[in-house]
Parts: sequence; structure tokens; C-alpha cells
Amino acid sequence: MHISGTLRAAAVAAAGIALLAGCGGSGGGSGGGEARHDDAGARHGTRGARPTPGAAPASGLKRIPDVGERLRSRIPAASRQVLAVYGRDADSAESTVVLWTRRGNTWDRTHSWAAHNGKRGWTTDHREGDKRSPVGVFTLSDAGGVLPDPEPGAGLPYDQSPGYAAPHYWPRTHWHDFDYVIAIDYNRVKGTSPNDPTRPQGQSKGGSIWLHMDHGSGTSGCVSLPKSAMEYLLRTLEPAQHPVVVMGDTAHLGA
Repeated sequence: MHISGTLRAAAVAAAGIALLAGCGGSGGGSGGGEARHDDAGARHGTRGARPTPGAAPASGLKRIPDVGERLRSRIPAASRQVLAVYGRDADSAESTVVLWTRRGNTWDRTHSWAAHNGKRGWTTDHREGDKRSPVGVFTLSDAGGVLPDPEPGAGLPYDQSPGYAAPHYWPRTHWHDFDYVIAIDYNRVKGTSPNDPTRPQGQSKGGSIWLHMDHGSGTSGCVSLPKSAMEYLLRTLEPAQHPVVVMGDTAHLGA
């Protein structure tokens, strides 16, 4: 599915907007809800061991591994695609992302990838500019990016526009961060472009929390994955499967 971004891109250009504040969102200043840029030299947290979610077995599971009752109870009963982001620990930027697919009454591990989250780790009370990713369960409704949706096409509504491009005063390693994005429905309006700056809970709660392309270090609050992972998810996530993301550090996920 494809939504043309031509008119919106033209409006952005006409207004001379600098584009994309932090992990996403159009507009000048910090109106996108995150800091102006990530630190390309940010180091990952090192405490604790990298989780090995669903190590054995990987199919026929009654429950999604390492997700406790508190968050599991918030996964909609209709969801048949759950993207689990297993953060290394509360202050780490390293995580593992696993796509769990429900088949009948059981869950199968469909794919997994190494990933990054907020450079300062995780929080249950995300605030604009805190450089932490929000813990919780969020729907996945809309996608977009600089590039066209990958063949044979994205399942989620896809908004292609040059308006996603990271400004070139950011480090070169970050220029392709938003070639592909999937909006995480935290403090945003579902059914709109990921670049929509509307923040229903107010600006102080941040926003523009996305899945996007990885640049090798922590983000301003988003979750970043390799290009191949983003292409796979864009082709695979389907509105009819009610996809959600459950995300957080090991302790909060397991609570």
C-alpha cells in the first residue's frame, strides 16, 4: 500500500523546514519529540548478558518467552504478529528483536536480529529528549521512508517522501536512518504518516518513536535494525494480523 508524500514534501520544502527532529517527525527545533541528533560515538551499556529470547524451543510455544504477565496482558487477543524488543538492561543501548507469529494457539519465532534502542536505555516514563526508549506494548499501524516500499510492497500503509531524509549536518553514518521507518504508536495518531507531528499526550511526553535503519549505536529513543530486517518487516507485517511491539529491558519485560 502506498500513500503519496509529494504534496507534503513540497509543503515542507516551501516552508524551509530542517526536517526530522531526532528519531523522527518533521518540523524545526525539537518539535518531533526527540533530540536533534544521536551521538555517533555513543557507547553501548555493558552490564549483564545479552538475552537469548526463545532459545529453546522456537516454535509451538504457549507464551512469548521472557515477557511477564504485566506486559503480556496488554497484548491484544487479536494480535498474531508480535515484535519483541529484548533490551540488554535498563541503561544499555543494545537489544535483540524477535518477530513472534501466532499459529493457532501457539507462538513461533519467525526471525530475530541484533538491534539498538535509546542510547541511555529504557524508561517507563518517557520524556522528550531523555534518550531512553519507552517500555510498553504499542500497536504498529503506519510506515514510510525516503525509499519506495520494498517489492512486492509493504503490508502497512506506506508514505514515501524525501521529507524523511536526515539532515546532512548529522554524522554521515546517520544519513540513511530513515530510508525505511515503521511508526511505533507511542503518543501519535494512528492512521497518519509517521511524520505527523501530532502528540495526543502533549510534547513533554516525546514522540516520533520509530523502528528505523541502524547506524551502529544507540538512538534518541527509537529502535533501529539492519536494512534487511526493515525490508523483511515491511513485507511481513499486516494490518489484518494486528501487529504490535512489546519492548523494554529484561527486568521490565519479565515483570
